[in-house]
Amino acid sequence: MGSPILPDLGAEILIPVCAVIGIAFSLLQWVLVSKVKLSPGSDSASPGNNGAGGKNGCADYLIEEEEGLNDHNVVLKCAEIQTAISEGATSFLFTEYQYVGIFMVAFAILIFVFLGSVEGFSTKSQPCTYDQSKTCKPALATAIFSTISFLLGAVTSVISGFLGMKIATYANARTTLEARKGVGKAFITAFRSGAVMGFLLAANGLLVLYIAINLFKIYYGDDWGGLFEAITGYGLGGSSMALFGRVGGGIYTKAADVGADLVGKVERNIPEDDPRNPAVIADNVGDNVGDIAGMGSDLFGSYAESSCAALVVASISSFGINHELTPMLYPLIISAVGIIVCLITTLFATDFFEIKAVKEIEPSLKRQLIISTVLMTIGIAIVSWIALPSSFTIFNFGEQKDVKNWQLFLCVSVGLWAGLIIGFVTEYYTSNAYSPVQDVADSCRTGAATNVIFGLALGYKSCIIPIFAIAISIFVSFSFAAMYGIAVAALGMLSTIATGLAIDAYGPISDNAGGIAEMAGMSHRIRERTDALDAAGNTTAAIGKGFAIGSAALVSLALFGAFVSRAAISTVDVLTPKVFIGLLVGAMLPYWFSAMTMKSVGSAALKMVEEVRRQFNTIPGLMEGTAKPDYATCVKISTDASIKEMIPPGALVMLTPLIVGIFFGVETLSGVLAGSLVSGVQIAISASNTGGAWDNAKKYIEAGASEHARTLGPKGSDPHKAAVIGDTIGDPLKDTSGPSLNILIKLMAVESLVFAPFFATHGGLLFKMF
Repeated sequence: MGSPILPDLGAEILIPVCAVIGIAFSLLQWVLVSKVKLSPGSDSASPGNNGAGGKNGCADYLIEEEEGLNDHNVVLKCAEIQTAISEGATSFLFTEYQYVGIFMVAFAILIFVFLGSVEGFSTKSQPCTYDQSKTCKPALATAIFSTISFLLGAVTSVISGFLGMKIATYANARTTLEARKGVGKAFITAFRSGAVMGFLLAANGLLVLYIAINLFKIYYGDDWGGLFEAITGYGLGGSSMALFGRVGGGIYTKAADVGADLVGKVERNIPEDDPRNPAVIADNVGDNVGDIAGMGSDLFGSYAESSCAALVVASISSFGINHELTPMLYPLIISAVGIIVCLITTLFATDFFEIKAVKEIEPSLKRQLIISTVLMTIGIAIVSWIALPSSFTIFNFGEQKDVKNWQLFLCVSVGLWAGLIIGFVTEYYTSNAYSPVQDVADSCRTGAATNVIFGLALGYKSCIIPIFAIAISIFVSFSFAAMYGIAVAALGMLSTIATGLAIDAYGPISDNAGGIAEMAGMSHRIRERTDALDAAGNTTAAIGKGFAIGSAALVSLALFGAFVSRAAISTVDVLTPKVFIGLLVGAMLPYWFSAMTMKSVGSAALKMVEEVRRQFNTIPGLMEGTAKPDYATCVKISTDASIKEMIPPGALVMLTPLIVGIFFGVETLSGVLAGSLVSGVQIAISASNTGGAWDNAKKYIEAGASEHARTLGPKGSDPHKAAVIGDTIGDPLKDTSGPSLNILIKLMAVESLVFAPFFATHGGLLFKMF
C-alpha cells in the first residue's frame, strides 16, 4: 500500500493556506477595481491611477479631450444609475432571503426529525452501517450534525451569491467609465471584478468545508464514516439555496428583459437599454440577481456536493478504514491547488497580455480556459503523486476495488478535459463567429417562425458531443475507481471554478456597463466598445452554463452511487416494475419543472409588458425624453412575481425525493434519480444553447460586422424584428429553465443521500401495505 509523500500536517496546512491566498487575491483585485473613481474630480480622468499615464500620457490626454472624458455630468449620471441598480438588486435579494430563510429553518427541522427517528432518537452507540463488528456514533448525532452542516452550506451559498451581486453592481459603472479610455481598460475592469467573485467563492467554499470537517472530528473521533455522512448536509444546504436563487433570479431577470424588449424594441422601436424604457433598470438589476447571484450559488452547490460525494465514498474505502488523513482529503487538496492555478491563469488576462482591439477579447477569455486546464493537469499529477499512496482500495457496491494513484489522476483529468470540450462545443454553437448562429440569423429573412425552427434544431444538435464527453468520462472514471472516480471527475471539472466564475461573471458586468452607457447618454463609440465586451460575455456565459450542466451530471451520478451504497441496494434493476415506474416519473420531472419556470416567466412578463405600455401611453413626454419613467413600479413587479413564482418549482424539487422515498421506497427513488438525470441533462444543454444562439443571432444582425450581417440589418428591419422575437423566446430557456435544471438533478440526488438512512429504515410504506 505504502504511505503518501505529503505528511498529514502538510495537508492540514496546505488547504487553509491556499484558501486564504484565494481570498487575499480577490481582495487585491477589488482594490484595483476600486481605483476607478465614480466621483467627478481631477483623479477621475487619470488612467486607472496606476501610473500608466507615464507610458503614453500624451495619447491618453488626447483621447480624454476627444471623448469629453472630464464631463462631470456623465460621471454623476453613471454613479446615479449604478446606485439605482445596486439598490434594486439588494432589496430583491433581501426579500428573497427572508422567504428562503423560513424554508431553511423548516427544512433543517425536517432533517433533524427524520434522521433522528431512524433509531428512535436513541443516544446509544450503534453498529456501523458498513462494518457491523464495530460501533459508531448514534443516529441522533448524524441528525444533529447533518442539520448543522445543512445550515452551514445554506448560509455559505447565500453569502456567495450576495457578495457576487455586490461586486458586480460595484463594478458595472466603473467598466463603463473605463470604456472611454479604450476597450482594453474596460475589459480589465470587468474581468477583475469577475475574478473577485470567482476567488472569493472558491476559497470560501473550501475553507468553510475544511473548518467544518475539523470541528466535527472533535466529536466523531475515529468514526470517519459517520463524520462524512453528516458532512453531506453541506452540499444539500448549498444546492437548496442555489435552487431558489437560480429560479427566483431567473424569473426576475427574464420578466424584465422580455417586457423591456417586446414593448421597447418591437413596438416602440427604441434601442436596448434606452432610459425612456420603464423596465430598463429592472432589466439591469435582473442581470445581477439571476446571472451573478444565481450562478454563484449554483456552482458553489456543485462544488460542495462533488466534495461531499467523494468524501463519503472515501470514508468507507481504505483511506477511511485505515484513517489516512492526507489521501482522505485528496478532493480538498485538488480544490486548493485549483485556486493557485486559477490565480496564475488570471494574471495572463490582466497583467501579462494587454488587449488592444475588440477582436482580441474572445480569444483572451478562451485562452483563460485552456491555460487553466493545462496548468491544472500538471497540478493534479503532482497532487496525485504526493497525496496518495501508490495503491489503495475504493469501496465499490459492497466490495473493495484495488486502485493505483495514476488511475485516480486519470479520473480527475478526464473530468477536467471533458469540461473544456463541453465549453468549446457550447461556444461553437452559441458564438456568432461560427456558422450555426449565422445560419440562425440568416433564417430570420423569412420571419420569426423559421428562426424558431432553426434555433430549436441547433439546441437539440448541440447535445451530441457534450453527452459523448460526459459518457466517456463516466466510463473511464468508473472503470478505474468506481463511484469515487466519478466524484473526483466532477471535482476535476470544477477544479478551475475560480477562472470559470470570473469568465462567467464578466458577462453580466459588461452587459450592465453597456446599459449604463446607453442610459447616461454616452457616445456611440463607447456603446460599441461595451457591446463588443458584452457579445464576448454572452458566449462565455454559455460556456459557464455548459460547465455547470456537465459537472451537475457527474456530481449527481456520484451522489446517486453514494445513495445506492448507503441505502444498501445491491443492484438497480430496470426490469423490476418498482424501478421502471421511477425511471418514467423521473424522466418526466425536468419537463414539469421547465413548464413551471417558463410559465412563471411568461406570466410575470405579461404584467411587465402591460405596465410598460401603460407608462408609454399615460405619461406625457415619455417618448420625447422630457419626462422620466416610473422605474420603481417595474422593479416591484419583477420582485413580487419572482418571489411568488419560485415557490412551486422549488417545492416540486424538494418534496419529490421525500414523497417517493417515504411512500415508494429506495428502489423506486433510485429509478426517479436515474430518470431525472438522463432527461434533465439533455433538456438543460439544448435549452441553454438554443437561447444563447438566438441571443447572439440578434446581436450578429445588430452589430453588422460582416457583409452577410449587413444584408439582414439594420436595427428595426424585418429580419431584426424576427431575431428579437427569437431572442425573447430564448430568454427563459437560457436563463431560467436551462440553468435551473442542473440544480434539479443534483439537488434530488443529494437530498436522497442525506435522507437515505431514514428511507432505508422506514421508507416504502405503500409497498409494505401490500
